[in-house]
This record gives sequence, C-alpha cells and structure tokens, in this order.
Amino acid sequence: MRNQPYVCGLDAAVDVIDGKWKVLIIWALNHQRCRFGELRRLVPGVTEKVLTQQLRELEGDGIVHRELYDVVPPKVEYSLTELGDELNTALGPLGAWGKRRMAVLEEETGQG
Repeated sequence: MRNQPYVCGLDAAVDVIDGKWKVLIIWALNHQRCRFGELRRLVPGVTEKVLTQQLRELEGDGIVHRELYDVVPPKVEYSLTELGDELNTALGPLGAWGKRRMAVLEEETGQG
C-alpha cells in the first residue's frame, strides 16, 4: 500500500491491481482455490519469482488468502478473500470491454 493519500477511488483500485499479472491471478482464483503450481499453469508466462511476489502483495492488500496446511509435503492453497471477490466482480465489465476491443482489433487486422 502507498503511504500517500489517493486522489480518487480509481487511484486506490489501480494501486492494488497495478501490473500485468495481478489481474490475471485474481481471474485465475475466481471461485476456486489453487495451489501454486496450478496458478502457474493458469497464468502462462509468469515466472515463479514474479508469481510469489504478486501473491504476497495481493495477500498484503487483503485480496488473496494463503492457507498453509500442516502436512508433509507442505501444502499451500490460495483463494480470494471477500474483498478479492468484490474486486473480481468489479473487473468483470473491464474484461467485457477488453473482449470487445480484441474483436475490433481482430477485424481490423483481418484475423477474425
């Protein structure tokens, strides 16, 4: 979290989802718990280091819950918190806009 005050609500929201991977991680955790390896498969291209960092930041912001099970070998599952579910719902219209944008781009480039 930033130490300075936010300019508006959108500023506060973008601070949480800043970067390429956080929105994709939130999308991957939509209504399901995932282990680290599952998340790596659901978010292609993300490195272990970046995924770990992004998960820690999302956990610090109260978006992701990390559940550690006391078993051998260790088992860790990630899920969205209530706040994370709300954020995921709020991102729905942005995703819909993105799909429309992709369709327009495909038409313009003749790939559709």
